[in-house]
Amino acid sequence: MADSTQPLLSDSNSSESKLPPPRSLDETIEQCIGNFGWAQFLQAALVSFAWVFDAQQTFITVFTDSQPTWHCLDSDRCNSSSNLCTLPNQTWSWDFNPHVSTISEWGLQCAGSLVKGLPASSFFLGCLVGGLALSTLADSSLGRKNMLFLSCLIMSLSSMLTAFSTSIWVYAFLRFLNGFGRATVGTCALVLSTELVGKKWRGQVGAMGFLCFTLGFLTLPLLGYINNGNSWRYLYVWTSIPTLLYCVLVRFFVWESPRWLIVKGRKEEAVSILQSIGSNAITMSFSDLCLDVQDSSNPDVYDALRILVKKPWSLRRLLAVMAVGFGIGMVYYGMPLTLSNLNFNLYLGVVFNALSELPAFLITFFFMNTIKRREALIGFTALSGISSVLIASLGQQIGSLQIVLELVSFFSACTAFNMTLIYTIELFPTCVRNSALAMVRQALVFGGVFSPVMVAAGRENQFWSYGMFGLVIGLFGLFVVGLPETRGSVLCDTMDEEESKNLTKEHIIG
Repeated sequence: MADSTQPLLSDSNSSESKLPPPRSLDETIEQCIGNFGWAQFLQAALVSFAWVFDAQQTFITVFTDSQPTWHCLDSDRCNSSSNLCTLPNQTWSWDFNPHVSTISEWGLQCAGSLVKGLPASSFFLGCLVGGLALSTLADSSLGRKNMLFLSCLIMSLSSMLTAFSTSIWVYAFLRFLNGFGRATVGTCALVLSTELVGKKWRGQVGAMGFLCFTLGFLTLPLLGYINNGNSWRYLYVWTSIPTLLYCVLVRFFVWESPRWLIVKGRKEEAVSILQSIGSNAITMSFSDLCLDVQDSSNPDVYDALRILVKKPWSLRRLLAVMAVGFGIGMVYYGMPLTLSNLNFNLYLGVVFNALSELPAFLITFFFMNTIKRREALIGFTALSGISSVLIASLGQQIGSLQIVLELVSFFSACTAFNMTLIYTIELFPTCVRNSALAMVRQALVFGGVFSPVMVAAGRENQFWSYGMFGLVIGLFGLFVVGLPETRGSVLCDTMDEEESKNLTKEHIIG
C-alpha cells in the first residue's frame, strides 16, 4: 500500500500508480478533485443559482416603473395622440388600477426624467457603493461563501421592505439599499463556483451563472404578465421570499472555496473540503499542502485594493478591463430599459431580450476554452456598437428592423459581458481575484447608472440612447488591446506568482 505520507498526494486505492507531484496550488487542487463530478456540479449549480435573484432585482423596474396605458373619457377634448400632461384630469383615465405602477400610483406621469429614473439610478448607485464597501470582504475576512450569504440576505430583506414604500423617495432609498446588497452577489457566486473546479471546466462553470441570470431574466415577464392589473408591490414580495429561502440553502449546504482557505492559512478546512469534493479516491494530510501561499500581507479588508493598485502591471490591467466593462455595462443595462421607446410589445420585447442571452451563454459554455479573449471582446463590442448606432439612424419608420438590431446589439453585449467576467478571473491571482472582479462589476454597473437618464432623453431623440450606447461600447471595447491573452492559462494565487509568470512569458516571446 502506498505510503500515506508521500509528499503532496497519494492514491489510497493503488500501490503502484502514483500521481506526479504538482507544480502549483492550481495543479494540487486539480489532482485532489479529479474530474468534474457530481459533487462539484451540485455545488456549482447551487452557487450559480444566486444569479436568478440577481437578474430579477436588476430588471424588475422594467415592469414596476413602467408608464401604464390610458384611454380618453371625453373624445371631444382628448385623443390617443394627445400629450397626457396637457389634458385635464377629467378627460382621461388609466386602463388599470393606478397601483399597477409606481408612475401611476404616485402621479409621476408628468414628472421630469430624473425623477422617473431615480429608482433605477438609485439601484445602480447602490451597486456602486455596495461594491466598494463589501467587495474586499470576500477576499479578506468573510470569504466567498459568507459574503454570498450576506449579500443575498440584504437583497431579500430590502426587496420585501420595498413593497411597503410610501413615496417615490422612500422607494428610491430602498432600491439603493437593494442595489447595495446585490452588488457582490454575482461576483461571489462566479468566483466561488469557478474556484471549486480545475481550469478545464472554469469557463463552463462560469457560464452556469450566466444561464441562471438568463432564467431569472425570463421569469420577470412571466411574473409581470401574471401580475398584470395588480399592484406592483406584489412583484417585490414574490421575488424576495424565494431569495430568503435560498439564503438558508447557502448557509447550510455550500462549501467555502478551498483556494481562499489555503491562501488564508486555514489548510485543515481546505483539506476537508477537497476530500468532500474529490471524485478520485485521494487521501491527503495537512502536511501534504506544503505550498507556502498564505497571504500574510492582508491585515485589513481594504488591503486587497491597495495590492491591486500598487503593482503597475496590475493597475494597468484593472483600469483597462474596467474601461471595457463601463462600455459594456451601459448597453447591457440600458437596452432592456429602452424597449418602451420602441414601437413593440413590452412583454415580448423583454422575453426576446432574455432569450438572446441563451446563445450568449452557449457561446461562453462551449467555446470559452477555444476562443481568444481579446479578439472575441473586440469583435462583440464592435458588433454591438454598430447595431446600436444603426437603430438610432433608422428612426421609428422601420420598427421591425429596429427590434432585430436591438436584439443583435443586446446579444453581443451579453456575450461580451460574460467573457469580461471570465477574462477578469484569469487576469488576477486568488489573493485579489474577488476584489478585482468586484471592481470590474462596479465599472459595468457604473455604465448602468447613466442608462436610465439616457433612456429618458432618448424618448425625444434616439441618438441620446441608442446612438450614445453604440459609440461608448465600440470605443471603450478597444481598451482590451492592452491586456494579455489568458486562454488556457493556469490560475495564480499570489501577486508574485502572477508577476513571475508574466516575466517568463515575456522572456519566451522576446
